[in-house]
Amino acid sequence: MQQQPVADTIVCVECGGKAHLLTQFRPDDPPEPGDVVAYVCEECGHRFDIVLDDVDEPEEPGFDW
Repeated sequence: MQQQPVADTIVCVECGGKAHLLTQFRPDDPPEPGDVVAYVCEECGHRFDIVLDDVDEPEEPGFDW
C-alpha cells in the first residue's frame, strides 16, 4: 500500500475559492487510509472534513471480458 498523498490546498466546493489544509502530520506518523483531514476555505470560511481513501494502483488499459 502506498502512502496517502495529502494536498496543501483544494478547491472549495461551496464558492470555488482556495481551501487550506488544517491537519498536520508528524514525519514519523504519516497519513493513512481512514484518517480524517480538515480544510478551511480562505474566502467563505467553510470547513471540509475528508476521510482519506486507499491509494489504488493504476490498472493496465484494456478490456475486462
